[in-house]
Amino acid sequence: MSLRLYNTATRTKEAFRPLKEGRAGIYVCGVTVYDLCHVGHARSAIVFDVLVRYLRARGFDVTYVRNFTDVDDKIIDRAKLLGKDPKDLAQENIDAFYADMGDLGVLVPDEEPRATEFIPQMIDMIQILIEEGYAYEEGGDVFYAVEKFAGYGNLSGRRLEDMKAGSRIAVDEKKKHPMDFALWKSAKPGEPQWPSPWGPGRPGWHIECSVMSGHYLGPSFDIHGGGEDLLFPHHENERAQSIAAAGGEFARYWVHNGFVTVESEKMSKSLGNFLTIRDALKTYHPEVLRLFLVSKHYRSPLDFARSAVLDIQSGLVRIYRTVQRVNSVLGKACENRSNPLDRSLAEGEEGTFFGRFINAMDDDLNTPNAVAVIFEKITEMNKAMDSGLDDVGKTALAKDLEQIFTAAKVLGILEESPENFFETVAAPPGAVDPEMIEGLMKERAKARAGRDYARADAIREELKAMGIVLEDGPNGTTWRHNV
Repeated sequence: MSLRLYNTATRTKEAFRPLKEGRAGIYVCGVTVYDLCHVGHARSAIVFDVLVRYLRARGFDVTYVRNFTDVDDKIIDRAKLLGKDPKDLAQENIDAFYADMGDLGVLVPDEEPRATEFIPQMIDMIQILIEEGYAYEEGGDVFYAVEKFAGYGNLSGRRLEDMKAGSRIAVDEKKKHPMDFALWKSAKPGEPQWPSPWGPGRPGWHIECSVMSGHYLGPSFDIHGGGEDLLFPHHENERAQSIAAAGGEFARYWVHNGFVTVESEKMSKSLGNFLTIRDALKTYHPEVLRLFLVSKHYRSPLDFARSAVLDIQSGLVRIYRTVQRVNSVLGKACENRSNPLDRSLAEGEEGTFFGRFINAMDDDLNTPNAVAVIFEKITEMNKAMDSGLDDVGKTALAKDLEQIFTAAKVLGILEESPENFFETVAAPPGAVDPEMIEGLMKERAKARAGRDYARADAIREELKAMGIVLEDGPNGTTWRHNV
């Protein structure tokens, strides 16, 4: 089975056949850097992070491009509100974005262009659109004429006549059609501006992605991604202006992730449920957030509910406990976390662990089923350890763990040692003293050696009351947080 992706443009799942065999070009619309990022941004970033990881694991040479919108009405308005320079505000939020993505373990794209770095190229594209009759200038502003592009509305499934009849867009006397959109905006006092053939001003929002995707990937490339909220008008407008200016088919596959709500309500600052990534990370481990955000299919809506996140946390704890148990049984650290996905998943055969994992991921990146496959293998591994293992069984167990790590690398989890994970998940740093625990464990071992079982049991209960569980094994006693 080959990878199949749901293509928004055709409303069907299609086999992924890149323009160049063995290579994949991906452009994803990044954030407008006017504020801190929220969990909705985290979902989009992780969805496409997993897609890139999976393609690379399947042997594709991926070029991944994700942009920053660093000049926009939202940035300008917020900068005025805060009394800051728009450029400084944008940089502050870009720095914050990098910190948040780093905490979440999101891979750095191959290219991360900023809109302000491509102003001359945007002006060039706008001039081409005017020359070809797709755009017009009015009083220093330049608009794209949607009626000139025969395929306008095909991506989003909207009819231009219906959009005109139901348009709620504020009347702009400069526009020839209410759905025409700005390619260039004339300068206003105090706003960022650049010189152009139509006077000083700045680019409209949509033109930047057409220029930057074309610069790195060409007029036709494989996958264009982003949140469902970008489908219209942003992606519709991108497609129209790109094809009109450069020809080609622009993006062959359009991939959109679903919305995120918080406790069943739309996220909104006015409702007080606007959850930033860094606020979420104060409560939940980064890998818990990652696993939660891929626990539903990427196209489905996702409700960020505390009870649901804690359920995912319990599941991740179970996986880490199994890793810890395997390490204890094998008597060594059987780790593969440094593997940069150079071990191809293509070796998976039907019915095997890798085969089932691949089938799930090939089915439009079905991460919920892929996670279920991992949990099935975790159950098998624990049953094997419960029944006792000979040398052959231990070899098989080591291979199972290696495969778990390889699959987990695609999802971006199991990047820590179990001990570090439990320290973070169970309690804030300093909540328990590891040296104190080790001291009590030594005292318990001494009591057991002296057959003072009452004292040994009392120490176990004392630690249990502090949330510490002791586990006696063939290689000695280990402790973990009771999570």
